[in-house]
Amino acid sequence: MSDIETPCLSLAIARLSTAGADNFAVWVIEAPYPGGYVHHDSIWSSTLTQTWLAWQQMFSTGNLPPLLPLPHPLTPKPTPTPTLSPQSENATPQTTSYGGRLMQQLGIDLWNWLFAGSIQTTLAESRGIARGQNKSLRVRLEIRHPDLIPLPWEIMQEMAGKPAISLSTQLLFSRTTSNVDSLKPLIRHDQALNILLVFGQDVHRSGGDQSAARLQLEQEAAVLENVFQSCQKFNPTAVPCFVEKLLQPTPADLIAALDTGGYNILFYAGHGEPAPDGGLLFLSPDAPINGTELAQVLVRNQVTLAVFNTCWGAQPDQVEGQTIPRSSLAEVLIQHGVPAVLGMRDSIADHEALSFIQSLAQALASGMPIDQAVAVARQQLLTLYKFNQPAWTLPVLYMHPEFQGQLIAFLEEGITELPPMPSNWNGEQTPTACLRSLNSMGKVWRIRGALMRVGRGQENDLVLDEEMWVSYKHAEIICRDTFTHPGQIPTYFLRDFSRNGTHILRADGWQRIHHQEVPLESGSQLKFGSTQSQTLEFIIENL
Repeated sequence: MSDIETPCLSLAIARLSTAGADNFAVWVIEAPYPGGYVHHDSIWSSTLTQTWLAWQQMFSTGNLPPLLPLPHPLTPKPTPTPTLSPQSENATPQTTSYGGRLMQQLGIDLWNWLFAGSIQTTLAESRGIARGQNKSLRVRLEIRHPDLIPLPWEIMQEMAGKPAISLSTQLLFSRTTSNVDSLKPLIRHDQALNILLVFGQDVHRSGGDQSAARLQLEQEAAVLENVFQSCQKFNPTAVPCFVEKLLQPTPADLIAALDTGGYNILFYAGHGEPAPDGGLLFLSPDAPINGTELAQVLVRNQVTLAVFNTCWGAQPDQVEGQTIPRSSLAEVLIQHGVPAVLGMRDSIADHEALSFIQSLAQALASGMPIDQAVAVARQQLLTLYKFNQPAWTLPVLYMHPEFQGQLIAFLEEGITELPPMPSNWNGEQTPTACLRSLNSMGKVWRIRGALMRVGRGQENDLVLDEEMWVSYKHAEIICRDTFTHPGQIPTYFLRDFSRNGTHILRADGWQRIHHQEVPLESGSQLKFGSTQSQTLEFIIENL
């Protein structure tokens, strides 16, 4: 089954400014079933603030911005120790320490705050739908209030003894953002990991012996190159991995490499700093590139995944203590149309980063979707560095709301060719169907082989790449009849997989179909993605 059919539950958080500083709204912006589009108002409690501050004081390296989601500001006085829940009988030995219990308590508190009220019901129903399809549930979180971005949402867990949401392969967790540029139609289908490995300026090596610093960079690059290229050694069926290295390039060098290389992964390690336009990456001394400039190059060259081993890539910028909305590097890249960005919430040690990247590369090479591969790599960090250490909490994955997570397009996952529509028992040609544009006279698309795929992707049977509200793989029109009786009228169905839905004209106006399957009658009028899109008429011919 194609990845487009993976059920997805997408949530958004925003502050209700008219209701007070501690009031937030959580609502569903995508669900696997029509009744799941609900909302819930949540109050941020002083207990949550205290637990979060205690967590920062214990685990932060000092690169996180100060605690700002402060509907209940804490004074400089000694902070009360948060009350920790009793340990579960299923708790692992490493959760016996105060750090492990604090990690667990904040994770449970965040889960209970986010998945409350009707949101909890939608989550349960969505998980049931995913289980019924023998699939994972993709969970995406959009944080529209920037002060909540530094919180480690990745550690959320339902209860003691249950895995954190970002460690689960049944709940594939990522963050997302709205108001984005649509994904560009793919013009290539990668069968390998093509990685551009970029080592920029390290702030700790900006002075001193430059030749020694260069030598150390070369050694680190060689180690990481070997990590990527050893994927097939661990898994003989893994796709090939090709790596090119750039050591302290100029922006022009980086752009030239991306323009000519056909890379699907960019990996950057080096110094940078936050800024309103996505921050600055210091590629070489006095040669930075900002996030907006980099985004344009990555989108133009269809880089699918950008990984940043920096301590601020997933953090927004601040001006005079105020967080700037949509200013983090990850958010800026996603907004411009980069499908997936992996940054760090705080500093990560070199050996921890190397372990994570090695596991991530192996998972991607085996064909896993990006969010599942990140979960597997995070599990490796947990195994090596334990639950009560922050290493596994540091990677933060952002995914574009239209992106379905697949990095490698395997040949066997191409378009399925169905046999031509059979003749009936009298030898007469059975009816066929088509879509006819009511906006452009003469435009007709015939439905061949009892199946038509519709979307912006070039592999679809009907390509609508000029309409930004149409999803990459938007919908299918299928016919299931076998025509065993003379004169039988075929029955066609519309199956919607899209982000924005498909509209069908009914007697009382346009009806939105979203993640549903409905029958189609000859003469039905359709609009894909928006009521502003062109009108197409579905016709069963030869009746």
